[in-house]
Amino acid sequence: MWKLVRRFAADRQGNIAIMGAGCMVLVMGCAALGVDVGTVFADRRKTQSAADLAAIVAASDIDHAANAAKATVADNGYPANAVVAVELGTYTADAALPPQARFVTPATGVANAARVTLETQTPLYFARMFSSSDRFTIRTSATAASTAVASFAIGSRLVSLNGGLLNAVLGGLLGTSLSLSVMDYQALISTRIDLLDFLSALATRVDLTGMTYDEVLNSNIKVSDIVAAMLTAQQAANGVNAATAALSQISLALAGVTTRIVPGKLIDLGPYANLGTGDKPQTGVSVGLYDLLSATGAIANGTHQIAANVNLGLPGIASVNVMATIGEHPQGSNWITVGMRGASVHTAQTRVLVSVQLLGSGSVSAVNLPIYVEVASGTATLDAVSCGFPNVDTSTVTLGVTPGIVDAWIGDVTAAQMNNFTSKPNPGPVALVNLGAVQVTGIAHAGMGNTTPTSVNFSYADIQSQTKKTVTTTSFTQSLTGSLLGDLALTVKVGPLGLSIPGLAGLVSGIIGGATGPVDQVLASVLATLGIGLGQADVWVSGVRCDRAVLVN
Repeated sequence: MWKLVRRFAADRQGNIAIMGAGCMVLVMGCAALGVDVGTVFADRRKTQSAADLAAIVAASDIDHAANAAKATVADNGYPANAVVAVELGTYTADAALPPQARFVTPATGVANAARVTLETQTPLYFARMFSSSDRFTIRTSATAASTAVASFAIGSRLVSLNGGLLNAVLGGLLGTSLSLSVMDYQALISTRIDLLDFLSALATRVDLTGMTYDEVLNSNIKVSDIVAAMLTAQQAANGVNAATAALSQISLALAGVTTRIVPGKLIDLGPYANLGTGDKPQTGVSVGLYDLLSATGAIANGTHQIAANVNLGLPGIASVNVMATIGEHPQGSNWITVGMRGASVHTAQTRVLVSVQLLGSGSVSAVNLPIYVEVASGTATLDAVSCGFPNVDTSTVTLGVTPGIVDAWIGDVTAAQMNNFTSKPNPGPVALVNLGAVQVTGIAHAGMGNTTPTSVNFSYADIQSQTKKTVTTTSFTQSLTGSLLGDLALTVKVGPLGLSIPGLAGLVSGIIGGATGPVDQVLASVLATLGIGLGQADVWVSGVRCDRAVLVN
């Protein structure tokens, strides 16, 4: 027995056959496992492709992202319930951020990206012998972002030009004295520069080259340097012309002015903010020289007063004195912005006291008519960007515009009340006529209540020509002066006894009523020069950029 065992152990015949049979089992097992692994990888790749496509479609139609993703998945042969999550968020294309931090959900503001997660199962053919399941779960996700941005602005209107009034107002805003002609202002109004070229010139001037636009915008910069950078950008873009000469005069007038502002209060570059100075996207942002000048002045002015005497040569008016103060823009707001849906721009709160000296008649030689007007901040919000593919000429932009609320008084408003933006003035009666022992006092109030946003559509042609559109929701349908006269309460007093004089109040009312038209012209001219209107807001779109949704992760 032991001899047979030793003989079997020592016999080497048939070893290869035995080893071959064992290896064949291993090879067949590996082949079987390879089939399953290959199937899993092939199905994962197919599922990932479906997730990629679903994410792109979802990001292209953010408002209906979930339905769009499910429809896309179904079109690619998967059940709609394979979509287990559609997350909307904000994607920031910033190389300084790690890739996993560029997509944030839920969205900060309006969503511009979508992450779609798919879950499918693939059958196991041989690996089921080693597993408790005959299927393998595949889970994939993809993130896509779209770019649909517009650049738009609010405010800054000039219905008519009056060189003297413009010099007084713009000079007062900038903190200097100006002596430009009407032709100079026409040149500034009709000339445009690229906003990014201007910021690059500003960065060079104040030695901030190598920085991002955002870093330049958040720097504290002299107004004189801002105007000098405008001059540089203007010369580079348009050469030496009338606008160059006008800007040169303003720049010289600002030589001794040390006022500084943070340009970020003026401009929000949105997705362009993180570009380096000198870099430019395919779609630029242009801006009018006068618009940029007046907006800079409004920021630089803060709550300082502008005082000016105005001579408009209107009948029945002896003289006009204007006092104006411009408050801060709402916190975090701008005058011009580049942004996606939900971005907004604001005007600054403005207070104007127009003291009109009216020519009288009969026993009343003159009537003093102080009209105080307060216009709260107006707002324009980007409601929609409709991107035309493949024809960009069909692209449109829709803004929701709310003009500033208006309060107007005939009353006694002091300079201190003009500067105190923490509370609204509540004026008392003011002396309209002073004949020594005889005085006529009066008070009136007219206001416009809260308004809802008005949709304003801009065609591609409007955007190319930067057409300004005016939204009017004022209740002063005929005349602000007329509205005030309808509420005017007059009191006539003689000496300490306060005896009334019959007919004097009617005479004063008649003098004011007869000058309603000219006084309205004065108010319109002064307010327009300050860039505002009664119950009105002027808006325009300077550019639109529409990119198809692309995968970002």
